Amino acid sequence: MNTITFIQPSGAPAVVTVEPGTSLMRAAVTNGVDGIVGECGGQAMCATCHIYVRPEFAGALPAISDDEEEMLDCTTAERTDRSRLGCQVKACTELDGIVVDVPSDQV
Repeated sequence: MNTITFIQPSGAPAVVTVEPGTSLMRAAVTNGVDGIVGECGGQAMCATCHIYVRPEFAGALPAISDDEEEMLDCTTAERTDRSRLGCQVKACTELDGIVVDVPSDQV
């Protein structure tokens, strides 16, 4: 099992535990984490699972695909160097304990 902490804009944490291979978007939606919509169901086509990954986990992330890169340009909240789509990041040993910030707006 892997632990993911979603930090709300208010600073409140939402901690969830999921099976390895579960996307951060699916983990959030399944566990009722506010602020993650996942409108397209994980196809990197809507940018409603935009998250900000904490710097200490950046080195363990998979490379950004062209599709993700394009969708990150369409986020409602500001895109930063920490921006990723939660549907494209999967829970794994290297990311166990990952902490991400939820943007103030998704749609």
